[in-house]
Amino acid sequence: MGANPGESAITAMLEREARLYIQRNPKSEELSRAAARNWLRGVPMHWMVDWGMPFPLFVAKARGVDVTDADGNSYIDFCLGDTGAMFGHSPPPVVEALTREGAHGFTTMMPSPDAAVVGELLERNFGLPVWQVTATASDANRSILRWARAVTGRAKILIFNHAYHGAVDETFVSLAAGKPVADPALIGEVRDLTHLTKVVEFNDRAALDAALAPGDVACVLAEPIMTNVGMVLPEDGFLDHLRAATARTGTLLILDETHCISSGPGGYAGAHGLKPDGLVMGKPIAGGIPAAVYGLSEAFAGRVNRYLETRTPGHSGIGTTLSGSRIQLALMRAVLENYFTDKAYAPLIALARKLEKGISNVIIKHGLPWHVVRAGARVEFMCTASPPKNGGEAARVIHQPIDEAIHHYLLNRGLIITPFHNMMLICPATTEAHVNRLLEALDHCVAELKS
Repeated sequence: MGANPGESAITAMLEREARLYIQRNPKSEELSRAAARNWLRGVPMHWMVDWGMPFPLFVAKARGVDVTDADGNSYIDFCLGDTGAMFGHSPPPVVEALTREGAHGFTTMMPSPDAAVVGELLERNFGLPVWQVTATASDANRSILRWARAVTGRAKILIFNHAYHGAVDETFVSLAAGKPVADPALIGEVRDLTHLTKVVEFNDRAALDAALAPGDVACVLAEPIMTNVGMVLPEDGFLDHLRAATARTGTLLILDETHCISSGPGGYAGAHGLKPDGLVMGKPIAGGIPAAVYGLSEAFAGRVNRYLETRTPGHSGIGTTLSGSRIQLALMRAVLENYFTDKAYAPLIALARKLEKGISNVIIKHGLPWHVVRAGARVEFMCTASPPKNGGEAARVIHQPIDEAIHHYLLNRGLIITPFHNMMLICPATTEAHVNRLLEALDHCVAELKS
């Protein structure tokens, strides 16, 4: 393996691509100036400036994998809303359900007839019998953590270093020099989160066992694959060890499948036969419309029901008025019936394998110290030779200038990949021609950097 391109080549590409971006997008620049008068950082949600471009790209329309910006430039989208649009932008069954059901009311704070059907579909796919709906995966994670603490009587939770579970305060704890610390990036937090959260490295069995041994952890909240620091896969036997260790210590195991749903219609847990006590599923469950779900095993749900029999009446801190709405259930039904099937996933995974192999060929062709990894329809490459085995290792090698240069190069040539890391998704609208165009552009980008 050779070396990564030099700093001067990366800097030159970043500067050139910034100039090209400004030339291509005068309307977005104009809209950015107008929006800056009223929006924090000039955007409706502050992450929208995290692409690293001179100003945000304003999108006029999106359908399938086709995105058109305010200046009329066209793009092929492999980011897909960082999984929120995993089945494509405005998938036809979701649009049809939205049009049909929207005329009958969006929310009533009462269940709709779709509730029974959606519950059955969730149990069929994920193997858990009892479910609740929230607006986001962050809300779902907050809720299931509360239930876990309530039924176990334990205050602490355990997460893996550099995990991401949405905007859940107590999951913003990481390791620094081997000691747990609250993430300094968390805005406005006044509590010491390390009092309630234990954190260990992914794939570290000894550290996991030691953290669970005192019997004071209500639950482990984990992605079966770490996905927010590149993609870190579990070592052979680690998830089986995690399941055994949690069961042995009376700790509930909650799997956050919001990104790992790329693995198959039952998520990573379904594809690999895992048996969690609870499961969270967000962004793509309603085709990109705000909705999420969390599921409970029969035993966990039984403990919840027994707890509720003795609970003091009053505010629960769980649930919001718009959770479980008629429109959420209608759209979830459309997505579950049309896309959460082996038949729907098979071509996505097959095409993702071609993308994985194509990126590997680019790496080999140019002698790069990179690697590529895939989980079902999700593919990522990292600009480091050895796959990291945990979040700490991964965090040290991602978000580098070379990643930003590649993103900017591809974006200016009509190809969108995830800005936070080098992630690409395959959806039903993605074709082999789209994949080939991405691979050709990546090949040219690397060739320019190496030269």
